[in-house]
Amino acid sequence: MSRQSTGYWFILPALVVLAMLIAYPVAYTGLLSVTDSQSNFVGVKNFATVLRSRATPQAFWNTLYWVGGSIIFQVLLGTATAILLNQSFPGRSIVRSVALIPWVIPSIVAATTFAWMFHTEFGIINYMMTAPGLIEQPIGWLTNRDTVMPVLIAINVWKLFPFVAVMVLAGLQSIPKELYEAARVDGANFWEEVRHIMLPQVRPVLVAVTLLLVIWGLNSITIIYAITRGGPANSTLITPIQIFRIAFENVQFNQAAALSVMFFAVAILIVFFYIKALAAAPGEAR
Repeated sequence: MSRQSTGYWFILPALVVLAMLIAYPVAYTGLLSVTDSQSNFVGVKNFATVLRSRATPQAFWNTLYWVGGSIIFQVLLGTATAILLNQSFPGRSIVRSVALIPWVIPSIVAATTFAWMFHTEFGIINYMMTAPGLIEQPIGWLTNRDTVMPVLIAINVWKLFPFVAVMVLAGLQSIPKELYEAARVDGANFWEEVRHIMLPQVRPVLVAVTLLLVIWGLNSITIIYAITRGGPANSTLITPIQIFRIAFENVQFNQAAALSVMFFAVAILIVFFYIKALAAAPGEAR
């Protein structure tokens, strides 16, 4: 009993910090969501007000589009890059270092740079396409509802695919060489090695990385807010930006708290069902 109580004393500082940084803000947000600006209890009124807004469902679907589109290409491009960097070729160390550059660049710097590159009149992207005659007139990449979200997803993919590559590369380097040798004895080519050795062996890494990307994607705001601020006409408005607008532009902290609670619940459900689906999947690495 004495040893057990001593252990509690050692973890007490960490529990206090977690309570201050996580438990208290979450509890206070829940309290704000069911009260008004005068701290009077209003029940689900704030939730109903937020749900009646036309921007709320649009922001929700935009969030799913943003997160889903980003993760698919981040995982595909990151995995392909990792497989490439796992091969032996001259200058491999230099290429590995260069591949990390997008990840280490601050998000606000990357967003500002790409905002100028995709500018309709002064952007280098339109210049490189109009100069050789590939297009007749500049394209409004960030002002056209049909192109703005794919462009933002492409920027997000560029920013985070090196993280996937690094994690998958670490998994690839832990694969025993005997597996490759046995496969080559059986006549397997490179693509068969990728399919039957590399991908199955790094599956646990991909599972963990995808979960992290889901969590980060649901909370990401920098790239979209710095480039479009949710425009044009809310076509890139995602739920975190909507929460920010309600709280700090409309000064409706109680409604913002209500939307935060709903968004938190949806995020928890997404992560829960993702883990549940993986647990039920056949052949899961344990």
